[in-house]
Amino acid sequence: MVFKKLQQIIVDELGVETSQVTLEADINDDLGADSLDAVELVMAIEDEFEISVSDEVAQAFKTVQQIVDFIESQK
Repeated sequence: MVFKKLQQIIVDELGVETSQVTLEADINDDLGADSLDAVELVMAIEDEFEISVSDEVAQAFKTVQQIVDFIESQK
């Protein structure tokens, strides 16, 4: 399941609790990601799911749900 894998990546990259990573969670406001965290998160997502995420797409990510939707659209 995409969400479970993504949830673990976010926990590992941002150092947040698993319970904080919900589909509705805002990457910046709820999970505390800054621009560097966001870059590292996108790189981890690209590696894990073997996809490419353009800068424009990555900058548009606000919620965990948006990232899940994008990953699923790349399969």
